[in-house]
Amino acid sequence: MIVLDSSFLVAYHNSRDVHHRAANKTMERLLKEEWGRILLPEYVFLEVTTVLARRLDLQMAAIVGETLLSAREIEFVPCSDVFLDAFEVFKTQSGTALSFADAAIVAIARRHAAKHIATFDSDFRRIEGLTVVP
Repeated sequence: MIVLDSSFLVAYHNSRDVHHRAANKTMERLLKEEWGRILLPEYVFLEVTTVLARRLDLQMAAIVGETLLSAREIEFVPCSDVFLDAFEVFKTQSGTALSFADAAIVAIARRHAAKHIATFDSDFRRIEGLTVVP
């Protein structure tokens, strides 16, 4: 099982992003279910659509949002159920600079026993039990 981070999804959908090529290669592997089920946290969805609307345009952000929500390979994970766990990760972190959304990713990964995260955020490399992809 793998959790998606916004840095990965933004890089995949923005051809001008420095990580775009790596994100494309990783997406191919994701769609082949190399890491199993794909989890998309609600907070990541919020970040991705907001960033793409600003960096590209609203229409592209809406298209990406619709694609993510309708993809049968991706399981959308509402964050209200993990809010308190995310806050615990956020307030007790040490040696990392995780945003609250990143802390929610960690909480979701732990709750779903996901061992992988698709991200370009190096702070996730310091989280025990998670392997960063690519």
